[in-house]
Amino acid sequence: MAGGKSGAHWLGTALLVAALAGCGGGKEEGPPLESFTAEEIYKKGEFELEAQTKPDSAIRYFSEVERLYPYSEWAKRALIMQAFSYHKAKKYEDARGAAQRFLDFYPGDEDAAYAQYLLALSYYDQIDEVGRDQGLTFQALQGLRTVIEDYPESEYARSAILKFDLAFDHLAAKEMEIGRYYLKRGNYTAAINRFRTVVQDFQTTTHTAEALHRLVESYLALGLTDEAQTAGAILGYNYQSSPFYDDSYKLLTGRGLSMEAKGNSWLNQVYRQVIRGEWL
Repeated sequence: MAGGKSGAHWLGTALLVAALAGCGGGKEEGPPLESFTAEEIYKKGEFELEAQTKPDSAIRYFSEVERLYPYSEWAKRALIMQAFSYHKAKKYEDARGAAQRFLDFYPGDEDAAYAQYLLALSYYDQIDEVGRDQGLTFQALQGLRTVIEDYPESEYARSAILKFDLAFDHLAAKEMEIGRYYLKRGNYTAAINRFRTVVQDFQTTTHTAEALHRLVESYLALGLTDEAQTAGAILGYNYQSSPFYDDSYKLLTGRGLSMEAKGNSWLNQVYRQVIRGEWL
């Protein structure tokens, strides 16, 4: 009898999967989804998510749970799975929409941290696609900061910190790329503005040493030796092991100049902050 019950249970599960599978394609076959419970539709969504390379069918089932049973516990679970599935499908705007709905409807839920992380991730994973438009990078930074500040004890906070640093570094890299472009073409004032942004706003990134060296180059090209020496002084104070320090040292000493703070430019304020240990 036990074997008979087991066989009957297996057959029932198989029939449920088969019936629901008929609802997953473009043609509606078998019983309508309305005839199944929220749990049954949700579990079919999970099954499709694991079985299929593309999560489109899973997304449909999770969406139907939310539509047919909007106030159920399964609708809440289905909504966070929608966000995950959309992200997996690289449908980032849809992923953001589902994640934001979850945060709006269930702000105190235990999965709110994950929803916020998915929201930030949907911006972060597009960073390399945006070219010179850094709007999505700023959105990623804002979303990751929210994870870090609002959910510091969650399992996603550490990952958010790492990704925040990488996104921050990405912004600095873009400033450097544009600055080098201007420098190469002799537009020294425009180049200085880009390198200054890195030194002042992105000083914790990996690009600061090069930015200081490029400032030395740019200021020397303009004949502004005090500024060039001060940039060299900051570089020497913080980055003596950097190859950019060696390059700036050769440039300055080759002209009979030293790596010391001189004059009263914006760089002198930075230098004073460095000496007091309030910066870098």
